[in-house]
Amino acid sequence: MDIVARKNEENLKITRELELRENSEDTNDRSVIQKFYHGKNLFITGATGFMGKILIDKLLRACTGIENIYILVRPKKGKDIHTRIEEIFDDPVFNKLRDEVPKFRHKIVAIPGDCAIAGLGLKLTDRQTLISNVNIVFHAAATVRFDEKLKLAVGINVHGTRDMLNLCQHMKQLKAVIHVSTAYANCHLRHIEEKFYNYPIQFNDLDTLIEKLDDKSLEEITPTILGKWPNTYTFTKALAEDVVRVDGKGLPVAVFRPAIITSTISEPVSGWIDNLYGPTGVVAGAGTGVLRTMHCDKDINANIVPVDMCVNALIASAWDVAKNHSESIEQKNVPIFNYVSSVENPLTWGRFTELNIKLGFEYPFSSAIWYLSFRMHKSATVNKIYMIFLHFLPAMLIDSLALCVGQKPRLLKVYKKIHKFANIISFFCNNEWVFTNNNVQQLWGKLSPNDRNLFQFSMKDIDWASYCHFYIRGMRIYLFKDDLSTLDAARRKWRRFYWLHQILKGVILSLLLYAFWTMFSGYVCH
Repeated sequence: MDIVARKNEENLKITRELELRENSEDTNDRSVIQKFYHGKNLFITGATGFMGKILIDKLLRACTGIENIYILVRPKKGKDIHTRIEEIFDDPVFNKLRDEVPKFRHKIVAIPGDCAIAGLGLKLTDRQTLISNVNIVFHAAATVRFDEKLKLAVGINVHGTRDMLNLCQHMKQLKAVIHVSTAYANCHLRHIEEKFYNYPIQFNDLDTLIEKLDDKSLEEITPTILGKWPNTYTFTKALAEDVVRVDGKGLPVAVFRPAIITSTISEPVSGWIDNLYGPTGVVAGAGTGVLRTMHCDKDINANIVPVDMCVNALIASAWDVAKNHSESIEQKNVPIFNYVSSVENPLTWGRFTELNIKLGFEYPFSSAIWYLSFRMHKSATVNKIYMIFLHFLPAMLIDSLALCVGQKPRLLKVYKKIHKFANIISFFCNNEWVFTNNNVQQLWGKLSPNDRNLFQFSMKDIDWASYCHFYIRGMRIYLFKDDLSTLDAARRKWRRFYWLHQILKGVILSLLLYAFWTMFSGYVCH
């Protein structure tokens, strides 16, 4: 008996009990979107990722009538899918779900697979189960490493999308398919609308090229293939959209393009985050006193979107696609949703940094190695000069002292990684894009008052100062595992760093003045 059938048989009795209880409730109490999800079977890829966890949490808390959620899970680092599932649901982000829906685990069905393998790596029996049962698909799986090898990025982001759509074409009860892309898939343009674009290379031609070249040759030619795209991630996400345009014909499909996804704003807890991607890595680096300078234009919009609001819009988009598809014989245009903040509630990198520095003093990290002193520079040349004096020279000094006392030098290696990371994201900190998000605004307008309360995703309502407060606090608690009970000790440490920082600046200034005085005195004497 296959894993899915066994799981379903074991939980059949419990599921029926839940359904009887839910069906006995007054259905009028449910919102429009809740009624849509009631009794549905969902299939989610990328469920083990940052956004995927919040998606599962919100679906199971807000839409208790969901029948099953099938999630694609691949074995990782010697752990089978069951071990991985146990570890995933041990995350504190699911504490609220455990309290509100104690039996939620009976609705989770893990499917072994891998988007990097042909056919999603599905067994025949699992594939048939999905084809027979699934009503709604969220395809969020992707490699999010910006510097991923082109061959692997194409395999996961492009082939994985094509294989998913092929599977969807056979699903007998399909209502909606949402492909999660990125707002920066078309970052080679400056004005990005909610529509498909044409690209200089087709994914089939790229496949042929990849097959002909060995790994070394492919790596050498990758910059030429990318053209105006800054990295393999955005490039392959663009090609994946082209796959949706071509292979998604006849399906109730949509493309959802979120901007830079950061911590939760309110659900299930404020400030939850579990990764150092994007601006979070910068804030963490600055907050620990390691990162002190960065190439960034402070006047450019940051386009940050909280992950829980992003998920709410994602859930609503599936309802909208299903509704529109059922009202017409065939969907003429694939709807695209640009979920960005810059249109309705812009936040610049300068303001974002200012808020985080201010709040960084309120919630200092216990792991800080120096006082927070961070600057942004629009000029790449000026930033490189600062890097020499604020990163490389201190690192060389500290590593030299480490060698003298018999310890392993590490700081220079740390800064090499930091600079690699900074170079990758600097493209998004020094370029401006004009987005349109009419479809997102129209979607918000379609929601009933109940659904607006349940699935709040309007960017107009965000108070960025309040958001950043919970963002920094959440980084401390959930990312650094730094309990608030250590806050007083961290503040005392912070004050010591402050005076050491001031003393060091005084010593350096005195040395510079002495050097200038010596040079000037020598010049006068001659």
